Amino acid sequence: MVARSNGWRPAPGSGLWAMDRRQALKSMAAATGCVMAAAVGCGGGGQTTTPTTPTAPSLPVGVFSPTGADLSFLDALEQQGCLYFWEQASPVTGQVLDHAANNLSGQIDPSTTQASIAATGFGLTALCIADQRGYLTGVTHAQIVARVQTTLSFHLNNMLNENGFFYHFNDVNTGAPLSGSEVSSIDTAWLMCGVLAARAYFNDATITSLATQLYERVNWPWMLNGGQTFAQAWYPSTAANPGFSSSRYDTYCELMALYLLAIGSPTYPIAATYWANIARPTLTYEGYSYISSNSDPLFTHQWSHAWFDFRTKSDSYTNYFTNSIYATQAHETFCLMTYPKWYTEIYWGITSSNYVGGYTAWGGPPAQGPIDGTVVPCAAAGSLIFLPNECLEVLEALKSNWGAQAWGRYGFVDAFNSNSSPKWYNTDCLGIDLGISVLMAENVRTGLVWSTFMSNPEPVSAMQLAGFH
Repeated sequence: MVARSNGWRPAPGSGLWAMDRRQALKSMAAATGCVMAAAVGCGGGGQTTTPTTPTAPSLPVGVFSPTGADLSFLDALEQQGCLYFWEQASPVTGQVLDHAANNLSGQIDPSTTQASIAATGFGLTALCIADQRGYLTGVTHAQIVARVQTTLSFHLNNMLNENGFFYHFNDVNTGAPLSGSEVSSIDTAWLMCGVLAARAYFNDATITSLATQLYERVNWPWMLNGGQTFAQAWYPSTAANPGFSSSRYDTYCELMALYLLAIGSPTYPIAATYWANIARPTLTYEGYSYISSNSDPLFTHQWSHAWFDFRTKSDSYTNYFTNSIYATQAHETFCLMTYPKWYTEIYWGITSSNYVGGYTAWGGPPAQGPIDGTVVPCAAAGSLIFLPNECLEVLEALKSNWGAQAWGRYGFVDAFNSNSSPKWYNTDCLGIDLGISVLMAENVRTGLVWSTFMSNPEPVSAMQLAGFH
């Protein structure tokens, strides 16, 4: 596959390996310097942090009372997103494509073989939702169960792994790692979230056995590499820089699921004390004070919340659900106040995505990346559980006003810019961005993903060990 004219990321083998979200952030930090709020330095693993009590929000969350039209929209968002995880996955391996065109007619995208273990983790969870709601027309419960069994069996028995950790990008048909791909700690965590969600949802002995073996095989201490925080990646001997990366998950971001899965492991756990090794800097913006890295987009406040239910629990630092409410409110305020010529109350939201120049990790506050008036629908969709009324209003307006170009077979395209001349519309979907949209839409409606995932004993135990109460 060659680079798409709409700005898609270059493919493996093109000489321009696609950066993932962390690599994009690292690249931006190197170019601009790393500045942390509240006098907490870059990195910061093991630093002492002060418990944070977020300030009162200036934009009340309100009660979520969706109308019939609202529910119909959310149904479409979920059903079409779930369709992606059925059609854009190999029936032989169960792997889900990292990205695909949004104008297909049911066939798997022939222009790419790039699968993502993170997209597959979202996909396993989306299949739970699809089964619960009967979203896959013509597909039976038995067929969904068989697909989940195939996915788990292939990952357990056929895919290359290192101490239970998987390569980030793989060939969708063979499972072989793509050239240049890393063994990813965080993306393995997203896969395991999906594995445990499927184990809890499907009352099937084969799924239970395969899922348990996959989770219990992960040697979490190995990825610490003798340190106090997790390495972000490991590279094989054939890579330019083999071994563990120097970059670590040492500062608050989307990392909560990674640490909690490791703490809760019944076979290869890390000590609960590692929870305190995460630096938690405080960012203050327009009256909002919340734990956040100064260089992380909005998705970092969303992804762990898709599976782990933090709503009524706090540790010694904060209530992370409330923390993400303030992060979302700050982001909306940032868009409207900083770029009023582009963003409005019905058109806002930037998080790691494609844009006309390729792929970037961007957002704010503070401003990160080449902000140009592009909107990323999963920014609002991923925060539906935090600001349901505001985010739903944005999503419905995006479809109503720009849906002719921005909405296709699987729902929203990854990103579009109605402010540019000419207007730009990405023609592709990104699996992980559809995934966070589907999961959060279901959680705001029924809490299904939370109740299912949290019925596993390991995440419950992990949160207790980490000091949640």
